[in-house]
Amino acid sequence: MKQATWMVVLMSVVALVSGETANAGYCGAGRFFSLSKKACAPCGDYCSAKACNTTCYKTVQETVWEPQTYTCTRTVYDQCIEQVPVTCTRNVYETCWRDECYTVCKPCYQTCYRDVCCTVRKPCFQTCYRDVCCRVRKPCYQTCYRDVCCTVRKPCYQTCYRDVCYTVCKPIYETHYRQVCCTQYRTESETCYKNVCYTVCKPVTEQKQVQVCTGDWVEESKQVPGPIVSRCVQDQGTWEWDPCTCCCVYKPGCCRTVCEQTMRTVCCRKWVPRMECRTVCCTRMEQEVRQCQVPYTVCRQVPFTVTKNIPYTCVRHEQQTCTKRVPYTTCTWTCETITKKVPYTTCSWTEECITKRVPYTTCSWTCETVTKKVPYTTCTMTQETRTRKVPYTTCRQVCETRMTTKTHCTPRQICETKVRCVPRTVCRQVPVATCCPVDPGCAAPAATACGSAPGGCIQ
Repeated sequence: MKQATWMVVLMSVVALVSGETANAGYCGAGRFFSLSKKACAPCGDYCSAKACNTTCYKTVQETVWEPQTYTCTRTVYDQCIEQVPVTCTRNVYETCWRDECYTVCKPCYQTCYRDVCCTVRKPCFQTCYRDVCCRVRKPCYQTCYRDVCCTVRKPCYQTCYRDVCYTVCKPIYETHYRQVCCTQYRTESETCYKNVCYTVCKPVTEQKQVQVCTGDWVEESKQVPGPIVSRCVQDQGTWEWDPCTCCCVYKPGCCRTVCEQTMRTVCCRKWVPRMECRTVCCTRMEQEVRQCQVPYTVCRQVPFTVTKNIPYTCVRHEQQTCTKRVPYTTCTWTCETITKKVPYTTCSWTEECITKRVPYTTCSWTCETVTKKVPYTTCTMTQETRTRKVPYTTCRQVCETRMTTKTHCTPRQICETKVRCVPRTVCRQVPVATCCPVDPGCAAPAATACGSAPGGCIQ
């Protein structure tokens, strides 16, 4: 409204100025007809034409962007989680056991011993010592101290605090419910009977003749060489004639040492085997087939409909601004001069003569006869009947209901307020300074002329 008022005022002023004199210039077609005849004379001079120095106005259109607020709707999808029952069938395996007879041969081991004589040599070790003199050098260490001045920088720490703002997204959970119709199954059981054949092992006892290897222990005495014994033996003497006494004198023989082998009697036990015929009772298992009525259960599934309230959870986030105090540490350094004692070590050597005993070992051998018992093992096999459990597997099907997690998205509409820029065209008057020369040969206006519109110029 203000701009339109100013445009009317300007148009009125221009109209008044243009009506005072025709010599001030021309603007548009009206000014063209008000020119003097002198200016329109064909024989006039071009320099005598008057120039039109008049301020004109023209309308300029400008595009202005204005902010505009509008409301729009946006679709948001919420993720919902629900538990859905699912009926499935699984196999159940059961392990059963049955008896089975088998025969094994069991070894019977027996350990016997026999005497064996052998000669061994035993070493006799003896440790002797001898004196050895040697010179050694011993170091003598001495610790001394000297004063040293040094400058130390000490840090001074100070803890300060500043406030820090941060934004936290807080989730808000909302639980909703919806009704879901689902089909469930109940199990109806029925007991039936069937004839089953099974095998029973029945023991049967028999007697049979078995050859058994047995024997007796017999004691025997035998001569075994004993240790070697040394004894003194004198040779047979002789009678010699003695001329001094005129008779025979008896002179004994020489004595010598003789080593003789001694014998000793050893009693030992000897096993004498023999075969015997014995009567043995044996038990064998005979199989017998029998029948029995075995119940079994038949299951069938009967469907029925159930309505459940299934919960689902929606999550939305709210932003919250929090402030916390954050510590930080500043450090300044201070210099300090200290004196400390630095140790250093001096070393001097001293010689010393010492005597030490050095050991050495001597060895001598002695012979010795020893008797040791050597073991040997005898083995006999015996048959034995055993019973073991043999597993076998049976399978049956069981119906069960499991809960399965399913995820789906639920749409919802939310309103949002947005701001957009809308273009608008605005007109305003702009002053234009023009110079309108008059052609001496023609009374027509120049190339640029003022329009007939009351308030503006058209180019």
